[in-house]
Amino acid sequence: MNVTAQTTIIGIDPGLQHTGWGVVNSVGNRVSWVAHGVINPNVNLPLAQRLAVLTRELRQILAIYKPSEAAVEETFFANSAKTSLLLGHARGAALAVLAGENVEVTEYATRRVKKAIVGTGAAEKSQIAFMVKRLLPNCDELKSDSADALAVALCHATERKMANALLRARQ
Repeated sequence: MNVTAQTTIIGIDPGLQHTGWGVVNSVGNRVSWVAHGVINPNVNLPLAQRLAVLTRELRQILAIYKPSEAAVEETFFANSAKTSLLLGHARGAALAVLAGENVEVTEYATRRVKKAIVGTGAAEKSQIAFMVKRLLPNCDELKSDSADALAVALCHATERKMANALLRARQ
């Protein structure tokens, strides 16, 4: 893992109704915004078709931006088992697409991402969006799902830098 070379990272905030994605470039201590968006499968489609939309659009995004690494938010335990299961389907589809395109995947707990970006694991969505805009001032208007995806990508970029620093310190 060479953090001095440019690395393109995609962050994914998976969801069956809204899957946020955000792409950043990381070089040394600098992280810059590339693109972001939200995949919104039609909620009236059957589950299999919604997952097909998610995988097709995610493959298109990967083909355009060619990330070498991905950061995916782990599933949190939703209010109901059914909601958690549906979220798991979307997350599984995203992981399968990333692995199928040979993108290295790292997963992060929601609280870990919040702590890395805002400084507290109990941060609100508005606080995350605010900090993402501060850290990536060139990014366009953010919806909460794409802000969360960019936050996951930023968290990964930070984790990469710390891991590289630890490796250098041990040598």
